[in-house]
Amino acid sequence: MRLDEFLTRVRDLGEYHSDDEAEQVSMAVLWVIASRVAPGEASALAADLPAPLDDVLRPERGRPESFGRDEFLRRVAQQTGARPRTAEWDAGAVLAALAEAVPRERVDRLLDQLPDDCADLLGGPGEAPR
Repeated sequence: MRLDEFLTRVRDLGEYHSDDEAEQVSMAVLWVIASRVAPGEASALAADLPAPLDDVLRPERGRPESFGRDEFLRRVAQQTGARPRTAEWDAGAVLAALAEAVPRERVDRLLDQLPDDCADLLGGPGEAPR
């Protein structure tokens, strides 16, 4: 998927006003994902995403951190300057677009490494889990 296609999908799902806003939110969520998943998985995910989104997943951060949904959303909120409820919406928009942009097996491996209670976010903001 091209960058403009990914950002349009995030913009539509998250109801953002611009591609710039969609890109900022995408970068924030991907940054948090990169701190939660194994470096190899982050690199594999990066290979399926267009630049500059892939770059945020590539920096070596060492071992993945273990944290749950609340901390995941807190970190997204910290990156975007949003409130936790808004961060949940943001994460849902990006993760749902990601689920459409990468192969299903990559999504399954990502789900295995995210907090168990984050699976519903891949359905998008305000949607039922898939």
